[in-house]
Amino acid sequence: MQTKAAVLWERNTPWSIEDVELDEPKDQEVLVELHASGMCHSDEHIVTGDMPFRLPCIGGHEGAGVVKQVGPGVSWLAPGDHVVFSFMPSCGRCPSCSTGHQSLCDLGARLYTGRQISDGTARHHARGQDLATACLIGSFAHHTVVHEASCVKIEPQFPLDKACLLGCGFITGWGSAVYAADIRPGDAVVVAGVGGIGAAAIQGARLAGAKVIVAIDPNDSKKDKALEFGATHVASSWEEAPEVVAEATWSRGADRFICAMGVGEGHLIKSALRMTAKRGRVVVTNIHRAAETSIDVSLMDLTLSEKQIVGTLYGSANARADIPKLLELWGRGQVDLDSMVSRTYPLEGVNDGYADMRAGRNLRGVLTYPALQA
Repeated sequence: MQTKAAVLWERNTPWSIEDVELDEPKDQEVLVELHASGMCHSDEHIVTGDMPFRLPCIGGHEGAGVVKQVGPGVSWLAPGDHVVFSFMPSCGRCPSCSTGHQSLCDLGARLYTGRQISDGTARHHARGQDLATACLIGSFAHHTVVHEASCVKIEPQFPLDKACLLGCGFITGWGSAVYAADIRPGDAVVVAGVGGIGAAAIQGARLAGAKVIVAIDPNDSKKDKALEFGATHVASSWEEAPEVVAEATWSRGADRFICAMGVGEGHLIKSALRMTAKRGRVVVTNIHRAAETSIDVSLMDLTLSEKQIVGTLYGSANARADIPKLLELWGRGQVDLDSMVSRTYPLEGVNDGYADMRAGRNLRGVLTYPALQA
């Protein structure tokens, strides 16, 4: 079939809206009509080359839609089912999946290839070339073909333009607080960066019972949003933050520090540790440039204060359990997905959306497709 998609042909160039030839789903694959796709910073990393995905590539990995066709061997999905894509596929059988760590599924080793899990070939084609798909999904498109391992079935009453946020950003931030940071009632927490991930981390920290939540961001509107989501204090910079954290914690420091900036910087880990209490934990959620291989830390502080530095992928969450759980929490008013969406755009507005993200105007932009209004 013919569909439309946003394709990146070369690094540091705009997304190009293309007519795409889409093959039928093969073994264990499904054809999905997209209704919405979140505009995650990770797709900007594809543009800059910080994440070396194969090109040419259809962007987008944070999507939701309706199954239209299933290939051979698919037994648990049927046409008409509503699904959220998990940017990390889950096989359910590898050592990570079988021990409750779906965010580290062995299938994740194939993400950068952009080719189908089942046979390593492409289903998407344009200008006579095979196209890769971001995280094996390619949600900057009206339709896509994905492996069933990338799908999480949800109840049809949940709006897909909100559910799409759970495919990556929201669950990553929320899980960074609830799982990776393991925030306990009464903890003092710092969240550096109030984008889509940081705002979700603040909500996770609030739900987990944090007594103090300090948000660091230079953008005034984002600081206001942080307070709406549950932050108790805000700071405008890494330079201002130590005084704010000291005052908020009676100079004890933060029990948990979550790094959720758009692009991580290794030299800031030392500053994060300085603001962290004895036996405290620094959680590194944000992506660092692939070429960055060193950080600046006081190893004496790390040892003598028994501090920890922990990395997390997908917030250390289990998408098949946590996506439905978070939708139920949203339905009960316990998490706020609505306020996470700053602006919506058609597929043709993808470059405008990323310009707004770079300018700090968006917590999260969302692409919405014609089927959403059908």
